This record gives sequence, C-alpha cells and structure tokens, in this order.
Amino acid sequence: MTTNYVETFITASSDSTATTGQIPPKAGSIAQIQHQLLSAQPYRFTSDDLLFEVHAIRNDIAPEDRTQAREAFFAKSQACLRASPLVKQFGWGIHHDAESKIAAYGVETDAYRELSTRKGLKIVAGMRNRRDK
Repeated sequence: MTTNYVETFITASSDSTATTGQIPPKAGSIAQIQHQLLSAQPYRFTSDDLLFEVHAIRNDIAPEDRTQAREAFFAKSQACLRASPLVKQFGWGIHHDAESKIAAYGVETDAYRELSTRKGLKIVAGMRNRRDK
C-alpha cells in the first residue's frame, strides 16, 4: 500500500487555526523534520519517501539498514500526508506532482491559492484535528 498521490493538492485542514505556513518549533518532531526536508528539497521526495525518511531520522536507522527497515515500515499501514501535522496544525498544503513528488506551500502564498483552485488537479482536504459532535 502506498501513501503517494498523483496530481493532487492536499489543503490545510479546515479546522487549522494557522493563517500562514508556520515553521514547526519543536526540534526533532515529525512536523519539524517534514518541514525541514520539504523546504530544503521541494519535489525530491514522494510521500512514501518522506514518511520513511522521517521515521529513519527519528529512529537513527543506519543507511545500510534502510532497505530492510523500509520494508518493515511499510508492512504496516501508514497514514497519508492528509494527517501530517504540517497540514493539520501548521498551515501548509502539500502538492503531489505527476511523478508523486511533493512540495509544501503556506496557506498565505499565491502558489497555495493557485494550486487549491487549479483545474485538473485533484483537491483533497487535510484531516481535521477534531471531530464535530
């Protein structure tokens, strides 16, 4: 099973209070590592690549052990980036291009506004932080 999308834009969660794309403050957190990787190298990673890279960094997995560790990681179901803290809390949308490579855009940017209304691009909402009762 893959978490990759093609030609898709994940919008910030509808209940996110962020009005700009915020840099996650907690060093070593999933959100901070995701942001660091995506801002340094937009469109380098697929969603699967990013999720595993964050896992490998946080668990100090050696490069020579990563192939086996990746197989074990994806042997269990993984949440897609609709559940990313970048989308849920920090005001980012995530664009998946035709090759499933991803980049993040702050909600305040022209690129975010353009992507969120682009014809021919699948638009999906980020998961909400809480359920309505």
